[in-house]
Amino acid sequence: MNRKHLEWRKIDNSGKIFPISTGKKYSTVFRLSAILTKNISKRNLEKAVNIALQKYKSFKVRMKMGFFWYYFEHNSKEPIIRKEKTYPCKYINPRTNNNYLFKVTYFKNKINLDIFHSLADGNSASIFFKEIIYTYLELVHSKDFPEDIRVTKKVEDYTMEDSYAINYDKKAKSNNSSQKAYIIRGKKIGLGAISAIHQIINFEQLQKVCKKHNATVTQYLSALLIYSIYTQNYINNKDEKPIKLCIPVDLRKFYQSKTLSNFFSYITLEAYMKDLKSFDDILAFVKKDFKKRLTREELNKTMSGNAKILLNPIIRVIPLFLKKLIVRISYTQIRKYTTMTYSNIGRVGIIGDYQKYIDYFAMLIAPEPVEKIKCSSCTLGNNLVFTFTSILNDNKIEKAFYQFLINQGIEVKVESNGVLDDISKKN
Repeated sequence: MNRKHLEWRKIDNSGKIFPISTGKKYSTVFRLSAILTKNISKRNLEKAVNIALQKYKSFKVRMKMGFFWYYFEHNSKEPIIRKEKTYPCKYINPRTNNNYLFKVTYFKNKINLDIFHSLADGNSASIFFKEIIYTYLELVHSKDFPEDIRVTKKVEDYTMEDSYAINYDKKAKSNNSSQKAYIIRGKKIGLGAISAIHQIINFEQLQKVCKKHNATVTQYLSALLIYSIYTQNYINNKDEKPIKLCIPVDLRKFYQSKTLSNFFSYITLEAYMKDLKSFDDILAFVKKDFKKRLTREELNKTMSGNAKILLNPIIRVIPLFLKKLIVRISYTQIRKYTTMTYSNIGRVGIIGDYQKYIDYFAMLIAPEPVEKIKCSSCTLGNNLVFTFTSILNDNKIEKAFYQFLINQGIEVKVESNGVLDDISKKN
């Protein structure tokens, strides 16, 4: 028997929770998109994905159900490359996807990678996605990329270690808040539709405005999100619950990890709106809260609190079918502790001549019945693409966000999948 078919590995400590809690309503899928300068060749894209999988074999897996946990096993099938026909970040059904936990689709000049969160986080998924893009460009523009200068020839020193299990502190006390969050209200779109709105922001102009306020880009945009929620959805409701913005944090730089498995934590900004009436008030609060929460000590408390639950000897010996029942009931409640998630994966590092064939990158996160809007951003060159994915039947929050930036003298272009009206048009 071919030994490759016997290869398997455990799912990392964070990734274990996703297959237990997932479903059509909670897909736990996110998307990375690359918008290129020319239309996509399906044949070359298929080649590029298969070549990239030979280098990053940790993605060439299928998920199997054990007695206590799910686990990964080598997948001998080839991935299916399709033309994009549905909404982003939808549930990935392994049975119709040759058992893969990711999907690669294309439309005109755009390549998408939808990926199930158990397989990777934003950082590791972007490494695999960039390999696909580099390989595709080398195939299509072979004269521009001679063999000896190709990025894909480099071998990176990545591991598949479970960095949670290695780095968590048994003595660290959880810092999770017991206060439920304000939940954004509104009528849903229905029919499984997802609105995707990309606001392509002039990064240099945004940076100048951030510097005037002595704030980072993530702090400034986080404050603007809270302000937009407050003015468009919260202000008319007599609700004492805070607007809670969850911000994922890549832990690799804090622990010098090179794992391709999930390794992230998060900080949660709790904005009690009684004393935060203006944008400047909110930004001052965000900067102060970032300083308090974005430390290795605080991140370790969050990471360790989550790790302790899954490494608990009692939890570990509960059969998987019971774990699924317990987790799905508890996760319905846990989700009520976040108003919105905003993930900024920062600058997408694309090397030299490859950049001229790429207009911009985008990241999208699946919205949910509780977190009806989710946000994400990434930067390439002078384009920061801030994306709203939503199941709400209005885009007041997106419009307020856009208009605020315009009023600061920042250039913003808008692209969307057309589910809702164009936010850049004046009423």
